[in-house]
Amino acid sequence: MKAFEPVNIAGISFRNRIIRSGTYEGMCDENGYPGNDYYQFYENLASAGAGGIITGFAYISGEGRAMQPAQAGIDSHDKIAGLRTLTSRIHRHGCPVILQIAHAGRQTVSRVTGMPVRGCSSKRSVYFRSKPVPFTTREVHDVINKFAEAAAYARAAGFDGVQVHAAHGYLVHQFLQPGINNREDEFGIDPQTGIGSQFLEAVISSVRQRCGNDFPVFVKISGGEHFETIIRVLDRIRVDGIEVSYGTMDFPFNIFRGEVPVDLILAKNPFFATQNPVVKFMNRTIIDQWFRPQQIPFSSAYNVSFARNAKSITGIPVFVVGGFRKPGDIEDVLTSGDADLVSLSRPFVAEPDIVLKMKNDRNYQSLCRNCNYCAVMCDSGKPTKCYQT
Repeated sequence: MKAFEPVNIAGISFRNRIIRSGTYEGMCDENGYPGNDYYQFYENLASAGAGGIITGFAYISGEGRAMQPAQAGIDSHDKIAGLRTLTSRIHRHGCPVILQIAHAGRQTVSRVTGMPVRGCSSKRSVYFRSKPVPFTTREVHDVINKFAEAAAYARAAGFDGVQVHAAHGYLVHQFLQPGINNREDEFGIDPQTGIGSQFLEAVISSVRQRCGNDFPVFVKISGGEHFETIIRVLDRIRVDGIEVSYGTMDFPFNIFRGEVPVDLILAKNPFFATQNPVVKFMNRTIIDQWFRPQQIPFSSAYNVSFARNAKSITGIPVFVVGGFRKPGDIEDVLTSGDADLVSLSRPFVAEPDIVLKMKNDRNYQSLCRNCNYCAVMCDSGKPTKCYQT
């Protein structure tokens, strides 16, 4: 099967074409330093057959950290030593590892960052609610430099490359979207393309200047509005690989789809949890009447149409994540040429050894049932794990 064949992309030898997509782990301390649980979590994945690993998002600066309290950081030189321990433990199993670097932008809360919420504009997120303070032009350049510094720290720590998180409504994605980006400086919406790609382009350029052209730079993007235009930008600047996902955290269940465990949300989500019965009723109503109607149902391989579209535009390797639960579905996408690699998130949460299981049983069905308990509990301060297996 093509799924289990090795492939070389940008000088990285993936031992098969099923990789772990960047997924929050919740296993670092309050300052973003990893510990043994973090190391062991990733070593388990590496030893159990994953073709490669993309880590959960690591913040590039303090104000850019997400609201998840145990997120990893790559915001200072003294993070290198701990992350070098991680890469060494992964590499001894013959598995490559890519660090996902990110800035949350408006998708965070001040009680976690200890700073004002910042964004490309003052427009609020319907989910995170805080009104962000827009970055000045000079501050935007500072953030670009922070991305480059983070990539340099990642290279020094032994990562095989970095993935710039330009999806799911985080800061890079915010700059791209005309519905959010109303800037009038050099980082505003380009009237020719209809998107604000200047920030993303500057981030990629700065990373390359700092790390060299031989250090692979991947980008994760969301399918949806202006998708083809974004692909053309990435093709023009020749990134090393594109991972295709979907959506933003304004409507998070459209990213991963499946069940909406309302009772768990009302008990654990920091924006909806309450003991007040009146407020709980109101929150349930908000979920049922505002969020549910905009939810897209789960379906197998649900982002493949975007990956196929990307492949028709660019020769850059394309990864696709979302809704892969059977080896046959993975094989169909790879043999049809709709994607070069398939990445999994929740299936690896449920079964770190799922690649070995699929390799040994071509009819294997993932234990993940899309209950989304793991996704809801990410925001509760608990480490990411499966609550059903």
